[in-house]
Amino acid sequence: METLMDRQVISDITSRFQALAALVPLRAIRTDVDYEKAVTILNQLLDAGAADESSPLGDVTNALGAVIGDYEDLHNPAQEVTPAATLRFLMQQHQLTQSDLPEIGSQGVVSEILRGKRELNVRQIKELAGRFQVPAAVFI
Repeated sequence: METLMDRQVISDITSRFQALAALVPLRAIRTDVDYEKAVTILNQLLDAGAADESSPLGDVTNALGAVIGDYEDLHNPAQEVTPAATLRFLMQQHQLTQSDLPEIGSQGVVSEILRGKRELNVRQIKELAGRFQVPAAVFI
């Protein structure tokens, strides 16, 4: 059976948490102002070396990062990126033209894929994943 905490322990935990929460917002973020404050504090913690897991503030930093992440996921959901958009982005990053991708097929085939008129097949996805060293899932 678990031992119940006495009132003094509860009071001590409450006062210490309130002191910490006054400096580090370890609660759900509800407003943009709270979000900006949390990000500023997280950056200050990271600048102080709290990103290191051996830091005594490592767990606080991780908890604050999770709270910020929850707010961002709710207010800025990730947008779906099409395989064609991913391919277009990788081509730009690597300064490639349509004719530089023979593993997909002819320049005409690449053009149709980039315009969304044709989908990548399994072979093409494997080839592109290997060429750009990315997970095949980015093309699905």
